[in-house]
Amino acid sequence: MPSDSLDVQALVQNCRYIIRERFFTISNSFKIKDELGRDKYNVRSKKLALGRRLIFEGINGTVLLKIHRKGFHLLDQISILSPGDNGLDQQVASIRQKFTFFKYSYKIYSIYGEYKLKGLNIFNQAFILKTKDGETIATTNKKIFSMANIYQVEIMDSNNDKKQDHPFILALTIALHCSIYSP
Repeated sequence: MPSDSLDVQALVQNCRYIIRERFFTISNSFKIKDELGRDKYNVRSKKLALGRRLIFEGINGTVLLKIHRKGFHLLDQISILSPGDNGLDQQVASIRQKFTFFKYSYKIYSIYGEYKLKGLNIFNQAFILKTKDGETIATTNKKIFSMANIYQVEIMDSNNDKKQDHPFILALTIALHCSIYSP
């Protein structure tokens, strides 16, 4: 019996993604690849939205999620929506920026539960996503010395999209980028 439990544990591993912002574009546009360099997702901004409305698509062009940054608030408010039937979008998550002095911090209310997204340093280069119980779900690290914005996202204890909703977690990273770096 002990060898069976070890085999199952060996199969469950962390999944890694690279999110690269396209550099020479007027609006926000991202390409997401897995750790083997295969294209997985595209994120594009709606025309004239200036990073306030983004479309998260599968590689075949299927809309998976929509990211909407609400108006001009002192603290950011962002919604993640799932395209529903009859053109009606359903809210998957509501992201609220918390007031902090040096590190960014967000509270996320979603259909998957409550999460906390916290900055790990004052330069806003590393973030951690935890459940309200303190379980680490994902870590995000921004490459410092690069022309375009590049993020490395590691989703914990997840193998091939089985345990966590990978597009949702990646959409949180894109929403975080828009909150910090977009006007």
